[in-house]
Amino acid sequence: MSDKVSRRQFAKIAGLSAAGMTGPLECADAMPAAVPRSAGGFPQNFLWGTATSSYQVEGAVDEDGRGTSIWDKFVRIPGKIEDGTTGDRANEHYHRYKDDIALIQQLGCKAYRFSVAWPRVFPDGDGKPNPKGLDFYNRLVDELLKNGIEPWLTLYHWDLPQSLEDRFGGWRSTETCKIFGDYAAYVAEHLTDRVKNVFTLNESGRFVYFGYGIGIDAPGLSLPQAEVNQIRHNTALAHGLAVQAVRAYGRRGTRVGPAENIDACIPAIDTPENVRAAEIALREMNAGYLNVIMTGRYTDAFLKYAGSDAPKYTDAELKIISSPVDFLGLNIYAPQHYIVASDLGAGFMPLPIPKAFPHMNSDWLRVGPETIYWVPKLAANIWKTDAIYISENGTSGDDQVMQDGKIYDTDRIMYLRNYLAQLQRATSEGVPVRGYFLWSLMDNFEWVFGLNKRFGLYHVNFDTQVRTPKLSASFYRNVIANNAAGA
Repeated sequence: MSDKVSRRQFAKIAGLSAAGMTGPLECADAMPAAVPRSAGGFPQNFLWGTATSSYQVEGAVDEDGRGTSIWDKFVRIPGKIEDGTTGDRANEHYHRYKDDIALIQQLGCKAYRFSVAWPRVFPDGDGKPNPKGLDFYNRLVDELLKNGIEPWLTLYHWDLPQSLEDRFGGWRSTETCKIFGDYAAYVAEHLTDRVKNVFTLNESGRFVYFGYGIGIDAPGLSLPQAEVNQIRHNTALAHGLAVQAVRAYGRRGTRVGPAENIDACIPAIDTPENVRAAEIALREMNAGYLNVIMTGRYTDAFLKYAGSDAPKYTDAELKIISSPVDFLGLNIYAPQHYIVASDLGAGFMPLPIPKAFPHMNSDWLRVGPETIYWVPKLAANIWKTDAIYISENGTSGDDQVMQDGKIYDTDRIMYLRNYLAQLQRATSEGVPVRGYFLWSLMDNFEWVFGLNKRFGLYHVNFDTQVRTPKLSASFYRNVIANNAAGA
């Protein structure tokens, strides 16, 4: 996204829209050995990983029978991508995946979260599958396991087959939801003999509003709020159908859950009344997707606020949407709302974010380490889950290549150190966070920013495709080796 409409504004528009609310209610070349720690740290068997997504890294968009996605079309609209680049080549991960898996191994990560490109497996979204597309993911999974890395698969990370957008209006139609369920069944049947954990849809709160509400993301539409709310409901339905498909076609023991950029609400001051207010706010600000998935109903406040714009649905759909999940994936970057208790409305009041609030290289990425403490803690209490994974967390950085060819990204290390310390605080208090996936393994195509924003632990020269570890790669390796937040 551009800095003009970024995740900072997402806190006001996309985040609030998740509750139907649009009003004021948003390096080294060689890594040094780790220094052992004697006490403290994360729970035993805490899962350390990193993450990417298909369109952002794979490239090879017209190879081996891959179909066209909505992003392949969207990036060609003049002015939509900040630097005018596309994901046509990206990181060439489709051909360089073995080298990239070696980078994951060098970090000491035990898990890798990747997404399957739907149009690579089903070029038209449905119909006849493309065997060469599945072959790639078979090779990828086998190489991960060969290197002792557990594959965590995401079914949908925004690259909807263009054919489904053309024929049915994409997520505007429940027909797409049903086809997504069939696609999920096919992937589960063929990969869950080795893949034991599956995320359904990544960040409905982002791709629905930005793609169909304000036209910032693919497919670039600006629809009325009622349609946006209905589309969000449809994606929740698609999630539920995918859960059922994985249960029916996956191997016994396969686990499945959502990965959502939860609208982060944090108590401004740690008092019982403010904590309770933040808990209410977290539920209501996420009422249009996560809460209905986890509880099987839309809250009264959501329906009242949405009014005539509320989605149309049946009891049967709610039952599908709330199919039991095995874990909850939360993408957590920045605080979106600091909350205080209020005698008005639903019992909470979001505070304005001052202009001077500190942020990272990306303007939207405000620095609030306490976010990764409070959000899982409140979420576990609201939705009674005993397994939360931080499915994304990380930051872009200035990432200057110095004269010695190295990247000393102390800004990223500062961000990660402070966030991981707060996550360690949460787990020490019994908050059921079981693992953490750092975004991202390497610099990649960052959607509407193009190649301008770099989130990777490894720097990528997109001309030569050379990967260079940043200083943060050594930092993260040390965290993993010690199972503790870096000092």
